[in-house]
Amino acid sequence: MATLLRSKLSNVATSVSNKSQAKVSGMFARMGFQAATDEEAVGFAHCDDLDFEHRQGLQMDILKTEGEPCGEEGAEPPVEGDIHYQRGGGAPLPPSGSKDQALGAGGEFGGQDKPKITAWEAGWNVTNAIQGMFVLGLPYAILHGGYLGLFLIIFAAVVCCYTGKILIACLYEENEDGEVVRVRDSYVAIANACCAPRFPTLGGRVVNVAQIIELVMTCILYVVVSGNLMYNSFPGLPVSQKSWSIIATAVLLPCAFLKNLKAVSKFSLLCTLAHFVINILVIAYCLSRARDWAWEKVKFYIDVKKFPISIGIIVFSYTSQIFLPSLEGNMQQPSEFHCMMNWTHIAACVLKGLFALVAYLTWADETKEVITDNLPGSIRAVVNIFLVAKALLSYPLPFFAAVEVLEKSLFQEGSRAFFPACYGGDGRLKSWGLTLRCALVVFTLLMAIYVPHFALLMGLTGSLTGAGLCFLLPSLFHLRLLWRKLLWHQVFFDVAIFVIGGICSVSGFVHSLEGLIEAYRTNAED
Repeated sequence: MATLLRSKLSNVATSVSNKSQAKVSGMFARMGFQAATDEEAVGFAHCDDLDFEHRQGLQMDILKTEGEPCGEEGAEPPVEGDIHYQRGGGAPLPPSGSKDQALGAGGEFGGQDKPKITAWEAGWNVTNAIQGMFVLGLPYAILHGGYLGLFLIIFAAVVCCYTGKILIACLYEENEDGEVVRVRDSYVAIANACCAPRFPTLGGRVVNVAQIIELVMTCILYVVVSGNLMYNSFPGLPVSQKSWSIIATAVLLPCAFLKNLKAVSKFSLLCTLAHFVINILVIAYCLSRARDWAWEKVKFYIDVKKFPISIGIIVFSYTSQIFLPSLEGNMQQPSEFHCMMNWTHIAACVLKGLFALVAYLTWADETKEVITDNLPGSIRAVVNIFLVAKALLSYPLPFFAAVEVLEKSLFQEGSRAFFPACYGGDGRLKSWGLTLRCALVVFTLLMAIYVPHFALLMGLTGSLTGAGLCFLLPSLFHLRLLWRKLLWHQVFFDVAIFVIGGICSVSGFVHSLEGLIEAYRTNAED
């Protein structure tokens, strides 16, 4: 009887101790010393003191097993099997804005051993992706869409911002304690989770194919725009657009030897700043001709055949979902991801809308596929040379990413690899691996030579892979993985985005393909 009474008193004391520790831990969490979620009392009810002996440079929390005394004097030290470590890696997106810890083994979700970036730096990366050179094709989209084209710029910004958020939400799940933890680290991992258990790798392969197509098409567009800009900058020279594209590819051939992007990344900031300066110059020139703006040309009427191409152009200019999981996992405060997405897409929407409208009002029906070709000769040459430099320096980024995806998918060592590894035991690139890279550069050249149409290629890519990666797949994955937790309006948004995105994707792809075939026939006749 006495033993039973002592046991009950011990259990009561342990329960009171756990609750008091939970309250104290929760208080410190709100002060910023320890992360907490809405169920912070549950998360800290089984916590012991911090283990200051770091494992692999990471600070870990010791989580005791249920029912074990916590913090009492004379208590026996826990055995190894009763300790679970919680690393400060990638974090969930709690609504409270706190920085939580994610449960992970090996720190693959952005551990503390890797340098973290601030929300401003993450926003800068997103801005580089959605405010790049491809805004030069937006006035051409307004030419065929009028006010509906402007509405589409706003609509695409809202949808891409939303799908970026729900894509990141698919990285997280609740653990046994009800805490939201990061269990996936990439777009491919999300796709594989959706197709499991019957086809555990099918989703990842689909996403990899879409990524490779988009990255390679981006490289092709850089070569196309380089040849186009140089040809229109120096029309008096006896050099055709195809010849300029060949010259640009010759400059880009050393990209095949890249092992990392350290050298290229040094120029990225200067290139981005130069691009903003160029945009400002174009807008300043357009404002100087404000008296001649053709407001009557902007109508609600749309060209049924060419407007779907405009949809692809606009969607492609907002694509950033490919690298969002990696970006969010490397943020110092992942809880700031939503805010970062909001202000980057609002800024992109405003700037793109103003740039497209002002440029179209200036040249109206004379608007060309690349808007800088409408500038007077003296200004055009200077602006285009800067743009060509930016295009050539931007080319290695998608090229290197495409090579990495190909190597990891097809050429890694292991039973699942289709071909042997591209690298030898000493880390050197094998000769046939180098040949493969050179072949990829030459392929982008051949595509640029035979399909030298910037807007049509951009519309085709945006309709094919842009809509898939930005609209269709995120909404589908969100429904598949989080169906039981979604509210009715979230389900409605996801279904609506999937249906609208599917319609726009199919129509844009068909009309872009028809436009390319027609342009190819016209060139063949000439």
